[in-house]
Amino acid sequence: MDLSPVLRLLAKRRLAKLQRIDPVATQERTLLGLVGRARDTRFGRDHDFARIRSVADFQARVPLRQFEDFWTDYFKALWPLLDNVSWPGRIPFFAKTSGTTTGRTKYIPITREIIKSNERTGFDLMSFHLAQHPRSRPLAGRSFIVAGSTALEEVAPGVFAGDVSGINTKLTPFWVRPNIYPTADLALISGWDEKLDKLARGALDLRISMMSGMCNWLLVMLDRIAELKAERGLRAGPTLPDLQLLIHGGVPMELYRERLMAHLGGAPVEARELYPTSEGFIACADRGPGEGLRMMLDNDLFLELVPLAEIESKTPTRHWAATIQPDIDYALVLSNNAGLFGYVLGDVVRFLDTAPPRFLIMGRIAQKLSPFGEHLIGAEIEQAVQSAARELGFAVAEYTVGPVLPATAGGRGYHVYIMETSDTVPAQAVAHHLDRVLREENYDYECQRAGDKGVLRPVVHFVAPGTFAGWMRAKNKLGGQNKVPRITAKAVPFAQMAAELGVAVATAARSEHVPVGQ
Repeated sequence: MDLSPVLRLLAKRRLAKLQRIDPVATQERTLLGLVGRARDTRFGRDHDFARIRSVADFQARVPLRQFEDFWTDYFKALWPLLDNVSWPGRIPFFAKTSGTTTGRTKYIPITREIIKSNERTGFDLMSFHLAQHPRSRPLAGRSFIVAGSTALEEVAPGVFAGDVSGINTKLTPFWVRPNIYPTADLALISGWDEKLDKLARGALDLRISMMSGMCNWLLVMLDRIAELKAERGLRAGPTLPDLQLLIHGGVPMELYRERLMAHLGGAPVEARELYPTSEGFIACADRGPGEGLRMMLDNDLFLELVPLAEIESKTPTRHWAATIQPDIDYALVLSNNAGLFGYVLGDVVRFLDTAPPRFLIMGRIAQKLSPFGEHLIGAEIEQAVQSAARELGFAVAEYTVGPVLPATAGGRGYHVYIMETSDTVPAQAVAHHLDRVLREENYDYECQRAGDKGVLRPVVHFVAPGTFAGWMRAKNKLGGQNKVPRITAKAVPFAQMAAELGVAVATAARSEHVPVGQ
């Protein structure tokens, strides 16, 4: 049964409500609601929640914390039975994640309330989609969720840990499940290669109207479906001809956009971005690509913004909806309905608008490359790679970058880019383009590059298609929420990763320019 007409009616009501929302009043009300519910927990008593009456009160009483601080101070001694620790009742789920930049396993608390909040954000995304495509029918067929294994480990009676997609599946209402693909038995498959093949074969015989996941794994899935269609001798055309809405998030789309759109050409489909994290779904696109993600204001998430330059300060300035400004890089801080308060999420955003707040994701706090004082951030490197691919006419499937340090005093170091492509392009031309774009965009990089005084021009190495997938397979990180690390800031771990990818990186033993690798 196609419920798109019902969705369209509900979406109109929701959009009308969103137009009336006051960002400042709504966010303060959200915070006070969260504080009120957690006032009798251990965390609430420790931070005098009962006396908090404003955002300023909260910021005066609750310091910023990383996950490691929460784990050490509140979670570790009692885990997995967290009863009234920072949220009322027992935490029933934990999202198990290795972390985007640290690699250390984390157990992020998940409640039924936050799953409901995430569902509301998903509904808002579909509402924005229907506002621009009123004839779209995203519920006419199955919703294909490309995610990790849904298997959960029962770490204590009634307490489960695993991939957040598994938690979502466990809490999916029974009446929704027939519209979700994959089915429970397929979703439980943990081996990515087996899962990829079985899901792709099953999708050929289904009407898929909505699809969601990270761009890198969406592309792998669509590639496999297209291969199977060709094997069956099915007619050319869109890989999924009934697809109406492609929801993506977790990695920037630009490197994958052209190849994804090649699969979707001719289908009445729109790609729309979601900002999902284990700690909550924070924003989604209400406009077109590149126009920012709209911050969710009334969804039991309170967001603070700390200027990136102050994030390591003992007394950082803590902005919120009332004081944010455009064109400033902020570290995102979150308080949610799973017991995280003043939690430094690790992401960096830059606002385009403030009413309603819309921002671009600029990368991770730890996603910086500055062994030589060049202060490059993830977004600048990503934009330079995209520019090189676009201007030089080649497709980058995946890439990573890291430093090579000088071997002797007086030597110069440099950056090494390892790019996966099936195209033929001179590595030296790519290196020159990357260098030029970064010198134009980053003053510190330009200063270090001037006369080769601080850092040499980058080196580019190409690897064959499938190299990064093989590396991820060896790390048991295929599929789901796993990503290729774009930046490895330290030289030794980067050299190890490069070797595993089949690239030997040498130290820069002399100050003159190092030849560009092929």
